[in-house]
Amino acid sequence: MGMSPVYGQPDEQESLATIARAVDLGVELIDTSDMYGAGHNEEVVGRGIKGRRDRVILATKFGHVLGSDGHPVGVNGRPEYVQQACEASLRRLQVDVIDLYYQHRVDRAVPIEETVGAMGRLVEQGKVRYLGLSEASASTLRRAASAHPIVALQTEYSLWYRELEAELLPTCRELGVAYVAYAPLGRGLLTGTVRNLEELEEGDNRRNHPRFQGENLGVNLTLVGRVRSMAEEKSCSPAQLALAWVLAQGEDVIPIPGTKRRTFLEENIAAAKIRLSQEDLDRLAREIPVGAGAGTRYGAKGMAGVNV
Repeated sequence: MGMSPVYGQPDEQESLATIARAVDLGVELIDTSDMYGAGHNEEVVGRGIKGRRDRVILATKFGHVLGSDGHPVGVNGRPEYVQQACEASLRRLQVDVIDLYYQHRVDRAVPIEETVGAMGRLVEQGKVRYLGLSEASASTLRRAASAHPIVALQTEYSLWYRELEAELLPTCRELGVAYVAYAPLGRGLLTGTVRNLEELEEGDNRRNHPRFQGENLGVNLTLVGRVRSMAEEKSCSPAQLALAWVLAQGEDVIPIPGTKRRTFLEENIAAAKIRLSQEDLDRLAREIPVGAGAGTRYGAKGMAGVNV
């Protein structure tokens, strides 16, 4: 997502080099969406994997309807829209098939069985290989899985956001659905590199994110300090410790840290070599208990579309 103008203005050549470097280092899952940059991100990813297509699992999403300013104005899960959105993504990605196709947000106005049924027809047509959902509740996931096999659920999961452990993650495991954890670095907070809003570029959407505002930011930076202290003891960066924590939650939990630079990519990949003991995990659970982070995951409008 960061390779489109979301967290400031990206460098497209660096983005392409980062994708190429990721594949060369063995990264197999490349995740995008038709809403990131209003299609721009899919075009970048398409160029980035050209000549490497057979080495990656390509995932994208549909469902957000964007206004003229490129911001979401609604969600569309109608069957005819599913077909249109997929064909548009195939064109932008310059591929014949999408490996993993997600509904980005659940449309409350359309039964999930109808949307997933239309997604299943894309599988029959050979345009999509596997289906996933993003920000679906446990009950919606069950209904969707009864209409067509669902292989992945994508929702936020990090040291900041662990409420899903109560119901959603157990449901995924019961159904054999992989959990793809987006924002595993807390939208950059867990890297320890953001200390105030002024450090964020103009145009960076995080300037308006609840976690980065006023008292919330102060509370969250205190938690980051605890992560940093433990990271120093482990001789790694705070970001690597945060990713190692997600990786330690199970082989069915797959973090997808976003980056637009090769330097951070290589730092993230190195987190896979860090091993956390049960004592380490227990300490992190004490240092950052469930619900300790301040600020909601999105603003009020965005929160209305999650865990549906």
